[in-house]
Amino acid sequence: MTAIMTSGSEPVALSQPRTVELKVADWHGLRAVAMKLTSRQPIEFNLTEKSHLLVALEHVRRYDGETMVEGLPKSTRRDLTHKLAFIPAGCAFSGWMKPLESLQATLFYIDPDTLMVDAGRHGTTDLRPRLFFDDKSIWQTVLKLKAQIGSADAGGCLYAEALGAVLAHEILRLDIGGPALIPMRGGLAAWQQRRIVEFIEDHLADDFPLAALASLAQLSIYHFARAFKHSFGIPPHRYHTHRRMERARALLADPRTSVAEVALEVGFSGASAFAATFRRTTGQTPTDYRRGLE
Repeated sequence: MTAIMTSGSEPVALSQPRTVELKVADWHGLRAVAMKLTSRQPIEFNLTEKSHLLVALEHVRRYDGETMVEGLPKSTRRDLTHKLAFIPAGCAFSGWMKPLESLQATLFYIDPDTLMVDAGRHGTTDLRPRLFFDDKSIWQTVLKLKAQIGSADAGGCLYAEALGAVLAHEILRLDIGGPALIPMRGGLAAWQQRRIVEFIEDHLADDFPLAALASLAQLSIYHFARAFKHSFGIPPHRYHTHRRMERARALLADPRTSVAEVALEVGFSGASAFAATFRRTTGQTPTDYRRGLE
């Protein structure tokens, strides 16, 4: 059996080392480890880290196995491809699997203090563990960070550190800024919330009528608008705008993308309208926000 553990910073193969390919990058408060396991030998892992750990499972399928995260139900899910797992510092993470094929994943070790500073917060925040979840914004940032592994370019290092700050925002958003998909009396049921959130995420750059969302929830427009605000605390239009601006923040972290290009990407016909909405939502102009990342 191949045991994959950590020494507090990166995975180490305790047997059959030639079956594991590792690429490592260190940035301010963040270590990235791209891992490819070509052996189909059973794997065990058992770790508790001092850093927060974000695991991006790019290509992982198993015909048997289980995964345990302290505080969460055990998972025996077999197809883990394109899933994320977040394990806060000090949280036990263990399991085993029998792979169906080669595995590919990227691990991000995030310094807890740096995460809070990069996200503009002070003090401590209790972050919840999450096992095998989806988040398009985090995936986009993960892929951009992975592309910087092995880059010796100074500009690439600055870009990676800016992406690290974006990743910090996105991780905190899971608990702090993101809506909880919990059914509430007078609000939307969990399945309705999930369907609406997924639709909005898939159509961030589009304009769509309130009737389209109400139809997804199988409610009249009047009842949907009331139930949405009860569940999320804000009207549907404002929520859509908020998510657009979160996406814009991630795009602005790439200095190679112009503000006009970001505006088009998130559904605005011109940079001026986008800048006005961005400032109204975030309190900063797009240029000032980007300058702050630098």
